[in-house]
Amino acid sequence: MNRDDKICYCYHVSARKLVNFARRTRPRVASQMTECLNAGTGCGWCIPFLVKIAADPDAFNIDDMTPDEYADARKNYIKSGEPKNKF
Repeated sequence: MNRDDKICYCYHVSARKLVNFARRTRPRVASQMTECLNAGTGCGWCIPFLVKIAADPDAFNIDDMTPDEYADARKNYIKSGEPKNKF
């Protein structure tokens, strides 16, 4: 995946926006990432990624997944019916 791919599908927020937000604001807690266009407040799929971005925005990457694999993993997360990810 690259920086222009979506991390938050519910609110269409790209990795670039989230990384730049974290660099600019230096969130003290990961849940402050929701201030970036409401990322993480929909289905919850992206919350683990938001936590990683908040921890170290300069080191964040998702090189182990293609955008299609990421989207498929989100679909499976939603279909699973498991409890929503939380910060």
